[in-house]
Formats: sequence, C-alpha cells, structure tokens
Amino acid sequence: MSTDTDTDTGTGSGTGTATDDTGTRTRTGAPRRRRRGAERRPRFAIAVTALFFALLYLPVGVVVLFSFNSQKSLTVLDGVSLRWYEALLHDEVLLDSLGMSLRVSLVAMAGSLVLGVALALGLVRSRSRLGSFAGLIMLVPLITPEIVTGVAAMLLFKGLGITLSTTTVMLAEITFSISYVTVILRSRIAALNPEVEEAAMDLGATRGQALRLVTLPALLPSILASAVLIFALVFDDFVLAYFTTGVDPQPLSVRIYSAIRFGVQPTINAVGTLMLVGSIGLIVLALAIPRLFGRKGGLDLLSGK
Repeated sequence: MSTDTDTDTGTGSGTGTATDDTGTRTRTGAPRRRRRGAERRPRFAIAVTALFFALLYLPVGVVVLFSFNSQKSLTVLDGVSLRWYEALLHDEVLLDSLGMSLRVSLVAMAGSLVLGVALALGLVRSRSRLGSFAGLIMLVPLITPEIVTGVAAMLLFKGLGITLSTTTVMLAEITFSISYVTVILRSRIAALNPEVEEAAMDLGATRGQALRLVTLPALLPSILASAVLIFALVFDDFVLAYFTTGVDPQPLSVRIYSAIRFGVQPTINAVGTLMLVGSIGLIVLALAIPRLFGRKGGLDLLSGK
C-alpha cells in the first residue's frame, strides 16, 4: 500500500495543497498570502504620520531658518548671517526678560522640588484613605486647562490684594509644578524597599538621618530629572506667566507675545530658536540623567513603569 507524495497546485485561485509524511493534504496558499498581507507596510498610516509631523514642525523650521537671514525680510531668505543674534545681545529689554525667566525657573524648580519630594513621601507612606484621596487630587492640575489655572491664580492674588509681580509668577509656577514632581517621584518611592530604611534605623540612625542618608540618595536620579524637566517647563510657560506677571519686567515668553502684536521682528526668530534649542537640550538631559545612574529612563519615570 503506497502513500500519496504528490503535490497539487492550483493555477486559478493561487492556492494549493501539499502532503506531509502521513499523506495528509494541507492548504498552503491562503496562509502564505495572509502572511504577505500582514508584512505589508501601512502606507496610508505612514503618509498621515509624515503629514502630521510636517505641519507640526515646518513652521518651527521656518523660524529657525529666518533667524539666520542676513536681511530684515521675513519672507525672502537673502544670505546667511548671525546679525539678529548679535542684535539680541544688545537688546536690553529682551535680556531683562530673559534674566527674569531664568530667575523664575530656578526658584520654581527649587520650591517645587522641596514641596514635591515631601508630598510624594507623605502620599506613599500614608496608610489612610486621606492619602489615597490626596493622591488623586494631585492629578487634577495635570489635566486642568492651564488657562483655568492662570485665571484662578490671578483672581486669588487680586482677591488677597497682592500686586502682580515677579513674586506672583514664582508662586503660581511653584504651585503648578508640584504635581509633576510628585507624580514622577511617587513611583520611585513606592519601588524602594522600606526595609533598607528600617535597617538604617536599627543601626542607630534617626528617622531624619535615614531619610537623608538612605532614601534621598536613592531618589537622586529622579530628583535631578524632575528638576531639569521643571526648569524647562517653567521657562517656556506662557499662559500662567501671562495671567500672573506684572508690568515690568515680564517673562521672556510674555515679552515675545507683546512684541509680535506689532509685527514679528527677526530678533524674535533668534530668541525663539535659542529657546527651542535650550528646551530640547534640557528635556534630553532630564531623560538621560537616570540612565547615567544606571536607572530607568525618563520616559519610564513619566509613565510610572
């Protein structure tokens, strides 16, 4: 008794059958076609993605390109020059605004770190329902439209009779930034082994010493990444600064907005380019700092993984 070892192939439908060692015939054409279909690139999705990034970054590219224009024209590129960067260095108004933005960013970074670390420790170590509720409340500023936060901060300062100034901008930015620090650090604190801190106290350290010598050094990569990220966010912030700033000096973002209402000057393109480069550098540094310490990357910090 012989076994069938021939292979039948269909010429019309593109499918065929094959026999295995036991003589059982199997269809081979349809699965192969399905595999080829699954391996095809989604051309429509790629085209939509490319169009999205073009619309998103093409205006930014134009700003960067015309910041090197040798002429004052904002429509015709006539040679490459650093003329407008040199003009920026002699513009005292923009330099004063730049200095204010740097001061506000540094103060907001320091204040939000101190309060955010303390709040994150309290939320993780709290065993009551109030701690869980407070953890949910901390997420509200992250999803609330920033214009609502800005208007609320302005009304609060006005209601208390506080004149809008650099101090009000700093207070508003610190309040807004605490949530970011808390969310980033909560996942890191929850991942720490509490037995390490308890072992330090068993060896004679007080609770404060255990926190300072054990817990905070373990959180150092996350704290540094949070600091750089907060600095970048506050430095670029416009909405909150617009509603809480005084007359003079104004943060750089508000000063730029005030200037472009009377026409875009080439110097503004130079300022925007420098802000873009600085912000990208700070965010990349924030994402790279944990890697330098052999920890998870900044994207994992933000996602809580």
